[in-house]
Amino acid sequence: MIRNICLAVAVLFASTHAYALESLITVESHYSAKETADRFETIIKDKGFTVFSRIDHQKNAAAVNLALRPTEVIIFGNPNIGTQLMQCNQLVAIDLPQKVLISEDVDNKVWLSYNNPKYIKLRHNIAGCDKVINKISAALNTLSIAATSK
Repeated sequence: MIRNICLAVAVLFASTHAYALESLITVESHYSAKETADRFETIIKDKGFTVFSRIDHQKNAAAVNLALRPTEVIIFGNPNIGTQLMQCNQLVAIDLPQKVLISEDVDNKVWLSYNNPKYIKLRHNIAGCDKVINKISAALNTLSIAATSK
């Protein structure tokens, strides 16, 4: 009996884990954090996106005498695409505009991370908007690869 319960728990855990959706997508960069952020900003501007803000957390930490590895967030968007998503469920506006995080880890590897649009779809129970979600996913993937690859 205990063996069956343990087996059932293990199967439940494995199946839950198999269907879990990552909330962040992270891509390793071949450039420094600053260069990755600069590249991303240039690329999105060239594609017609609006850059709303670029936050340098390392610089802000230094201003209060704290150390932080390179960490930047770029907040950007395209009202044409974002509005279509908000029309599906207005609550998604809490996750818009889009953001990317560029950070350097303890091994000096640089990463570009962003919210997985498919996770946002689940988070806000968005139905009937797969075309918009897929368009956003493809755009974020293309932009992040362009900014991080040689």
